[in-house]
Amino acid sequence: MADLEARLLEVLAPQHVQFGDAIGEDYTHDEALTATPVLPLAVVRPGSTGEVAAIARICDELHVPLTARGAGTGLSGACIPSADGIVVSLERMNEIVEIDTDNYVAVVQPGVSLDQLDDALAPMGLVYPVCPGENSASLGGNVATNAGGMRAVKYGVTRHHVLGLEAVLANGDVIRTGGKFVKATTGYDLTQLVIGSEGTLAIVTEAVLKVYPRPQHSATILVPFASVDEIASAVPNIVRSGVNPAVLEYVDGGGLATLAANVGLDLGISAEVQAAARAYLIVVIEQHVEQRLEEDVAMLAEQVSDLGAIDVYVLPPRSGALLLEAREKAFWVVKALGANDIIDVVVPRASVPQYLRAVTAIATEHASLVSAAGHAGDGNIHLSVFQPDDEVRHRVMHAIIAAGVEMGGAISAEHGIGKEKKQYFLELEDPNKIALMRRIKAAFDPNGVLNPGTLLD
Repeated sequence: MADLEARLLEVLAPQHVQFGDAIGEDYTHDEALTATPVLPLAVVRPGSTGEVAAIARICDELHVPLTARGAGTGLSGACIPSADGIVVSLERMNEIVEIDTDNYVAVVQPGVSLDQLDDALAPMGLVYPVCPGENSASLGGNVATNAGGMRAVKYGVTRHHVLGLEAVLANGDVIRTGGKFVKATTGYDLTQLVIGSEGTLAIVTEAVLKVYPRPQHSATILVPFASVDEIASAVPNIVRSGVNPAVLEYVDGGGLATLAANVGLDLGISAEVQAAARAYLIVVIEQHVEQRLEEDVAMLAEQVSDLGAIDVYVLPPRSGALLLEAREKAFWVVKALGANDIIDVVVPRASVPQYLRAVTAIATEHASLVSAAGHAGDGNIHLSVFQPDDEVRHRVMHAIIAAGVEMGGAISAEHGIGKEKKQYFLELEDPNKIALMRRIKAAFDPNGVLNPGTLLD
């Protein structure tokens, strides 16, 4: 401990190194519902790539676990530290290095938040389209977890917008991958390998991100249906219709009422429609030209009516914005309601009704409450599990996740595995793939110091 402290203080000024009781509680956890906070040996706040590299070199030499941390908004326990390790908080590395309007890229340090980047891009008529639901989240954390969100149906997830990285390896070496170009076939794609690796392979210290012209016009449409099957039939028709929705969300009837109430929103839906509606679609359409937006809205309204919609509500701009805000805050709502865990399984779009029926049967069998909402456009279903008994909840979680995997899905669509979903990952994933991942981990981090216990044992 004394050696570690002395060497860290050779790299950083004392105000950027914290030990013991000086460590703030925020550094001990993220937002995972089931995680137990852990106090690390130290927290360091580097201000440059060189300082990150020096810290990594010290930890590798001393075999001290190192956990990189962004804003701590993750939901899988990926940035919970080791008790015998240190946290490398990247909050001071929060500079937008460059916005290149000729190449449509932004170069950012890992501590830059989504809000910060959006504030810089908006006056230029540009946008970075990934919206994982928490705009205080850092870009470094988004890269580490391959963050997704509501706009993935149109724009994809983080990995679709990262052109290159600067990253520090476990031994302190610094590498650059990719660049300000959109295609390359030059060796292994290390950029994509690091994205989503949850801090287990490298520490990202800079990212080159694609940005886009910012749509000037948008409309939010709320569509009630009498059954989830009807929604599942409507979604692929909407996707291939040409309106190219930016958001295509599914919320059950009770969930919509709860979300709207949380932001004080009256959607003006009649009692008759509420009684008939089993679930709702929230659709957002964007356009650069207002007339084209109006045409797309009219086309969508006609289409969903033909597909069995009970009604179609084109929301006023403020109501639409509040509804999207409410949807983005869904996690905080279920947390306040006492949810014991959350699941973000993804299945093929067409399998959503079958999957939700399986979830209902599993919940009934185990006398548990499971509520659903999700990104209908890409098959990512968010489930909130209310079951305080740890053993029963594990059986429920295992069965629900296994059902998704059996339908051709994956354990996590956007939250990541972290520490809290690792058990299910190791139980349900192909052992050959896990063995390969262990070999990749060993190649990047032979001493096992980068975020140990996350993703793999």
